[in-house]
Amino acid sequence: MAKGKKRKAAAGDVATNRQAAFKYNLIERFECGIVLTGTEVKSLRDGGAQLKDSYVTINDGELWLVGAYIAPYPAASRENHAPERTRKLLAHRSEIERLRGRLNERGFTLVPTRLYFSGERSRAKVEVALARGKDLYDKRETIKSRDMAREVARELRDVAR
Repeated sequence: MAKGKKRKAAAGDVATNRQAAFKYNLIERFECGIVLTGTEVKSLRDGGAQLKDSYVTINDGELWLVGAYIAPYPAASRENHAPERTRKLLAHRSEIERLRGRLNERGFTLVPTRLYFSGERSRAKVEVALARGKDLYDKRETIKSRDMAREVARELRDVAR
C-alpha cells in the first residue's frame, strides 16, 4: 500500500480496530449501544474516531469503553467533550453477567473491534469481541499465512493476464 493512503473501512463503519485481530484470538463478537453526547455524535459522523488502544471493562455490573478517542467537534468551541473520556456501553444484564463469568477465566479480555451507525434511526453501536491474547508464535503464523495468501492472489492475477 502506498504511503499516505488511508485504508477504507467497511460501509457504515466509523472506526475499526484492525490491530485487535492481530493481537488477539477473537472468540465471540456482540453488539452494544454506546452513550454519547451531541458533539461526540457529530464528530463520529465526520469520521473522527480511533479504537486502537481501547478496551472494555465491567464495573458495578455495567460495561465501560476505556481509551477510545473521539475527536473534538470543531464547530462546538466551548461546549465540546473530552476526547478520551470513559463511555458507558449498553447491553442486556444477562449478557453482561455471562461475559463477567468468561472474563474470570485466565487470559480473556474484551476488545472493541468496530464503531458504526446501525438501524433506520442510525444509532451508534460498538462491536465488542471476547478475546484471548495471542502468543508471539501465533502472531508469526498469522503474518506467514497472510503473506502466503497474498502470494497466491498475485500468482492467480498474473496467470489471468
